Amino acid sequence: MFSSSPKLGTALGGLAAYMHTFDPASRVSLFGASYRYTSTHSQIFSAFARTSSGADHHRIVVLTALGHIENDYEDYLGTGQPLMTNDDLKAFAARYLFRAKGDWFIGAQGNAANYQVLGATPEDDLVLETLGVRGFTSAALGAVVMHDSRDNEDMPTAGWFLNINNLAYREALGGAESFDAYRVDLRTFWKHGSGHVLTVRQYNWLTSDAPSAAQATVILRGYKQGQYLSRYMSSLEVEERVSFNARWGATLFAGGAGLYGEAPTPLERSIYPTIGAGLQFVIKPKERMNVNLEYAQGIEDNRGVYLKLGYAW
Repeated sequence: MFSSSPKLGTALGGLAAYMHTFDPASRVSLFGASYRYTSTHSQIFSAFARTSSGADHHRIVVLTALGHIENDYEDYLGTGQPLMTNDDLKAFAARYLFRAKGDWFIGAQGNAANYQVLGATPEDDLVLETLGVRGFTSAALGAVVMHDSRDNEDMPTAGWFLNINNLAYREALGGAESFDAYRVDLRTFWKHGSGHVLTVRQYNWLTSDAPSAAQATVILRGYKQGQYLSRYMSSLEVEERVSFNARWGATLFAGGAGLYGEAPTPLERSIYPTIGAGLQFVIKPKERMNVNLEYAQGIEDNRGVYLKLGYAW
């Protein structure tokens, strides 16, 4: 795994996973772990499981993460002021889905995190305090409604995907704050030509009474999550996935995200565009698993290079 951006620096790491099929009618299940170390001396370890069983009537996703993240922002929250933060992270998340009828699923999800944000210097602490950004312990439960007619989760060529979910963060569950988050994620896939796929994603993230550090952020390649924050975020991406042969392919993509609602600090702009391209190599043709190297260019020196397992979405 490899990534590079002006915000996080250069990150190197690895991922190992075991694939298993529980029954012929279920999708491929993955069990794995990853580790990354960055040039800003950040370390992130995660372990995950993604299962499909009972003729794909039961889907479970579990993720746990531990990390020490040192961010170096050139322009924090659009204030024009540089900022260095040290973030200690412990997180756990889980989701269960049951196939209710056809391609529709219903389920529940939850997460818990001990998220602490500290400035690297007293001056940085003062900036965080001024902006109202602070660490917090969170715990949440929520519901999920999902439609998934994709022919494959990792390399889809047809179908559409819709995920509507909420997370209710509550002090009664052990969190330090009570607030709500809602997400709507729509993706469509059309196969054309000699194995090419045109894809479109429309994503929405809405928050209510969320503290600054938990508000919606730009979810696009080329941008550091948490760099720009507001109460609401909506994005649209269009991507062409070109197939050269059974093993090699490429991506061309463009999109934009809009931040709206009251922001922790006034933003100079509300629209954040991105454009980029990538190269893919299929490492498991039968299971349709690929390795993806992409470059994305945003605005205001926002850019990124990513090497990872699978497509961005």
